[in-house]
Formats: sequence, C-alpha cells, structure tokens
Amino acid sequence: MAETIKNIGKVFLVGAGPGAPDLITIRAAELLKIADCIIIDKLANPALLKYAKQNAEVIHTPKRAGPASVTQDTINMLMIEKALAGKTVVRLKGGDPCIFSRVSQEADALSQAGIDFEIVPGITAAVAAASYAGILLTDRNYASQLVFVTGREADDKQTSNIDWHLLAKFKGTIVFYMGLQNLDVIVENLLTNGLDEKTPAAVIADVTLPTQKIVKSTIAKISNDSKKQNVQPPALLVIGTAAERDNTLNWFMKKPLFGKNILFTRDAKANAELAAEILKKGGNPLTFNTIRIKPLTDKNEFLKTITTFSGFHWIIFTSQNGVEIFFDFLAKIGKDSRVFANSKIAAVGEKTADKLREYGIIPDFVPTVFTSEQLAKQLISCENLENKNVLLLRSLQADKILNDILEKAGANLVDSPVYEIAPDQSDTETVEQNLKAGCIDWLTFASPSAVKFFFEKFSPALVKSSKVKIASIGPVTSQQLKKFGIKPDIEAAEHTIDSLIDAIESSYK
Repeated sequence: MAETIKNIGKVFLVGAGPGAPDLITIRAAELLKIADCIIIDKLANPALLKYAKQNAEVIHTPKRAGPASVTQDTINMLMIEKALAGKTVVRLKGGDPCIFSRVSQEADALSQAGIDFEIVPGITAAVAAASYAGILLTDRNYASQLVFVTGREADDKQTSNIDWHLLAKFKGTIVFYMGLQNLDVIVENLLTNGLDEKTPAAVIADVTLPTQKIVKSTIAKISNDSKKQNVQPPALLVIGTAAERDNTLNWFMKKPLFGKNILFTRDAKANAELAAEILKKGGNPLTFNTIRIKPLTDKNEFLKTITTFSGFHWIIFTSQNGVEIFFDFLAKIGKDSRVFANSKIAAVGEKTADKLREYGIIPDFVPTVFTSEQLAKQLISCENLENKNVLLLRSLQADKILNDILEKAGANLVDSPVYEIAPDQSDTETVEQNLKAGCIDWLTFASPSAVKFFFEKFSPALVKSSKVKIASIGPVTSQQLKKFGIKPDIEAAEHTIDSLIDAIESSYK
C-alpha cells in the first residue's frame, strides 16, 4: 500500500509596516485574509488582524525583555510546526522584514526544514519617519548619502560590527534603529570618534501613530532632552543636517485631531469603524464597547410581520443596524429588495439612507433633520398617512415619539423590532485608569442606550472629576446624559457620527 504524502504548508515572512495600519501593502493584506495561522510581533499593529479570517489562529510573540518575551528559537519552531501541519502561516513583522529583523534566521530555519517560504517587504520605520515627521533623510542640497545602523546588536556578539570612526566622519544622514535604550552609548562612541557635538540630532518615537513624538536637539544633548520629554521605544535616532529641518513639512502632526485621545462607546463593530475615521484625522481612538446588537429576526413577532409585508404602504428604518440585520435576514430566506415592491421606504437620516442604497434601495423620504421626531413630523407634512399601513423596523428600545406622532396622524402602525440593545461586558479597568489620570480628551456618546450602559459601569463623579469633554450625537442622547448630571460640551449639528466628529474637530479651530 502506497504511503500517504502529507501536504506541507507555506510560510510568508511579511512586513507589517511602520505602525499605522493603513500603511500595509496590498500583498500583505491579501495574505492575512487567507492565513490559517498568524504569528505576530509586538511592533506589528494588532489592528491589522482585522484582515484575518474569523477562524485564523493568532499567536503573539513579543521579543522584548521581560517574562512574556518569546525567544527566536521558539518562533522558528512555531513556524515549522504550523507549516508541517499543512497550514498557511503569516509571520507578521514590524516594518520591513529585511531591515534589522531576524528574517535571515527564520528563513534559514524554514529552508533547513524543507518548508517553502516567501518574503513580503514592508515600509521600514526610517522611510516612514521621513514622510510623517517632515525630516527628509536625503536632499540634493545637504544629504546625498544615507546609512541605516542598528542601535542594538546581538547580545552574544564579542565585538561590534559598527564602524564608529566612519560614522563620525560620515557626510550625510545617519539613522539608528532601536537606539533609544543605548542612546548614551551611541552618543559617546560618536563624540569619542570625532563627531562635532553641535551636529543636529532628532529622536522620533511611535512613527506614523497618533502618539508620534519628535525631540530635536544636538548630538551632545539629545539623550538628556529625550529623557526630559519621557520618550519611550520604539524610536529612531536621526543624525545630520536633516534632523534640524523646520516643521513646515511635518503635515502629519498638524492634523486637526493629532494626539487627541477620543473614547467611543458604541458596539464593537461601530467603534472599529469610528476608530478608522479618527485615525485619518490624526486622533488616537480609544474604544469601550457599551452595547451589543442582538438580532430579533428569529422571533415569532417578526416572522409573523413578514407574512404581511406586502400590505404596508410605508416601511421606516431608523438606523444602519436595522437595515443590515433586516437584509441579512432576507438573504437567509432567499429573498432580496424586491420585497419592497409595494411599499415606500423612509430613512431617519443620510447614513441610514446610504446603507439602504448599498442594498439597491433608494429611500422615498429622508428628513432634513435626522431625528425620529422630525422624521415623523416631516413625513406627515408631505404625505397623508390616515388609514395607511406603516411598519417600523428598528430597535426594541427605541423611544415612542415616532409612534405617537404617526398614530395621531391616523396611521395603522406596526412596530416590529429587528434587534435589541444589550449591555456589553467590556473591561472597565483601562478606561477607569485613563479617566483618573486625565488622559482622555473626549468622551463620545451616540445613543441613549450607550449613555445608560456606560454609567452603569462608571460613576458620573469620576467623569466630572476627570475634566474630559463630552460629545453627544443629538438631543435625545443629550437628554439622557443630563439624567446623570452630565452636560455635553458639544452636540452634533446633524445628529450623525460624521457631524459628531466634525464638531470635535471644529472645537480646535
């Protein structure tokens, strides 16, 4: 009997880029989508795991000092073990895998084990720093050559490979990677070998992230100045004329919300979407999941409503969640937007309308002010609803203002919840610590439910004492905040998330 040949997987050694999750390559994102196992470094942004398929195994492998550190031999064994099990493995490494990384050791180990591998480049930190800090590493006027140097050589090396005498005489830009912990030693070696103590130097930490920090000084003073400003790794050291460039090219740190810590309190999916928008504006998004969205489309009440669907003159959606859950249900029963053939559709606002358009539905009515009350008032001002059958597809906890106005107008109303809002079990410790430390600039609320569940976990006194500013999406949410003694600092003009972010941004102009 012939022996069964076992399939062996493949390993991809992938550069995760400098930090910002949108600076990953298309190739890297595609590989993350198909990976069975992702072995991720500490310097790779965990936000990149959004590309991973749901059942992918994720193994975190920090290699810094401390009890949680993972050795390189262990990482090599992990890659080999998973590949021999027939899995597609992505080894996700910060920056570029071939710049001061241990990719040679990993590739050698895979090669010796007979495992196929591929190296996928990424944007390295020095290149990103040049773009995101306005410190151009090369320039025809002052820097025609560039050298990258490691600031941390292998622990078991007996002698250094760094030519300090050459670097001290180098006429160009020098970039030290991972040099912050050895900054005193680097400075001493350069000065001892003849580098002018007035040579410009800059330390750039958290490159491309909302926490990016730049310290500019001279080589003689850069270590003390960095300590005074409490700069933490990961960081680069740039030496040469490039480091004294003024701030005119530093577009990133001029973004309107740069460095602002903004906490969102919606459900997990919505918080993730909001985080992406805040990152585009340079802000630092923080999330606390106050609510979970639970579909009710399997309940008898809703299923009974569906059997009479064609008899409704108007169908009203009051949220994007309601639209998504309803169309998910339609897909499960093998139906599509043709179920609306006999009905007109109303949406509470443009975001809900946009979500309907994604499914091929152009709403017949959208109010000019995006609240349930205005939806009802404006609809009856342009449409006679007396004896008309109207269906509401929305949250179980939605307020009854819409019902009251439509019923007074003579509508035959059916309120059929398609989802309910339940409290989430998010960890409160980090948020509590940040509030006590005054580290959060904005606390945002996008629904009365989020307010209610947030203050079930945190006391109003804690929020007031933290001096955090409060942003509300609209009057209903603001009213709920006031029940807890919290007055919003701003309220969104159009009662949408985009308008809420705009209001925060405008407060800094």
